Amino acid sequence: MEKQKICIVGGGLTGLITAIALSKLNLKVDLFTGSTNRNIKTNRTIAISQQNYNFLKELNFSNFSKKDFWPCSGMKLYTESEENFFSEIFELDKHKKQGKEILYMVENSKIINFMMSNIKKNKLISIKTKKKILDIIPSGTLKSLKFNNDEDVAKYNLIIICTGNDSSLIKKIFKNEAFQYSYEETAITSILKHNSLQNNVARQIFLNNEIIAFLPISKTKTSIVWTVNKNIVNDLKKNDLLLKKKIKFYSKDYLKNVKFATNFEYKDLNFSIRKKYYQDRILLFGDALHLVHPLAGQGFNMTIRDLESLRITLKSKIELGLDIGTSDILSEFSEKVKPGNFIYSFGIDFLKNCFSIKSENIKKLRNNIILELSKNNIAKDIFFNIANKGFKF
Repeated sequence: MEKQKICIVGGGLTGLITAIALSKLNLKVDLFTGSTNRNIKTNRTIAISQQNYNFLKELNFSNFSKKDFWPCSGMKLYTESEENFFSEIFELDKHKKQGKEILYMVENSKIINFMMSNIKKNKLISIKTKKKILDIIPSGTLKSLKFNNDEDVAKYNLIIICTGNDSSLIKKIFKNEAFQYSYEETAITSILKHNSLQNNVARQIFLNNEIIAFLPISKTKTSIVWTVNKNIVNDLKKNDLLLKKKIKFYSKDYLKNVKFATNFEYKDLNFSIRKKYYQDRILLFGDALHLVHPLAGQGFNMTIRDLESLRITLKSKIELGLDIGTSDILSEFSEKVKPGNFIYSFGIDFLKNCFSIKSENIKKLRNNIILELSKNNIAKDIFFNIANKGFKF
């Protein structure tokens, strides 16, 4: 039987890992991507749960290096109790989790290099670059891509769109069938260098209308993600010295001799959850399905969980000799992951809104509740398992 063929549109993290995972099912994969230089040069980092870290190891990246996936054995949350003073309100420690790490941190550029190295050696994956895709069109019972010329096009059993939630291709095919809004916030990211230390605790400080996260990536490097109101971003962009001064102030109790290893990057933050996951032989994936606030570090983790479910679904259908792009199969995948994604996305959104409360009385009540939860090992086990595995239905 001739191998079934998949097209993946988008060469970011989601597109790359999807291509690798599905090629393991002995499927031919065409990966359409622009230049990967933008992704490789970014200073952004991602958090990966223990279960998803195990999934990445199973994919056998050719250059998978454990030392580049920095383990965090603890997580601490702080709130601003009074001006320039922070109180710890929650702590999660791996020692109560049978040796499992809370999360692993990895630089985007490194994991992209791992994936690209794997893809270039993979005979089942063909990289297609610098092609402007105008539309997805019927081609007999299958689907093809339409370009801005008359070149011959391949036919695909399944097309997976991994271009993010703001793609013109998605808007054309799926319209705006999503619940979405802007947080009116911008994430500022950079990487700090500092004196060597054990550096295995991820920290988040919740300020009034701001969140600043310190995420370890080595003994001497820490990633910073600072979310601020859009109204002050332009002023911060004009005054790098003020921005650096504030970050050094917030980090002074945890990091010594701080220097900035990269420039600042800025990304506007939005919430989006897609109502419809698929059309005829076309499946949305990654941020196109669910886009959440970065405070919980769960965006890419949600995508990996979806990918694991998709791989299991397609594997069972291939073993039965079925066409993997039919609507009943895509519907089965959608029904499997959609409820969990819906609850998880709105749960993160609810958590974000809880830490945006301005009333002092309500903030005190919130902090007292979190402090009590921090003392309850059963509650902490539940939080850990949800963060590690998501919701299963």
